[in-house]
Amino acid sequence: VQPGKVLFEIEGVTEALAREAFVLAAAKLPIKTVFVTRTIM
Repeated sequence: VQPGKVLFEIEGVTEALAREAFVLAAAKLPIKTVFVTRTIM
């Protein structure tokens, strides 16, 4: 993680539920948020 950035990791829930949780959390944060997923090939 680059300096000045914050990383939240979540595991054990569906992607839809994780997105909903982060949308609600992002509304409380004073910074721009981006949802990124990691795929394993």
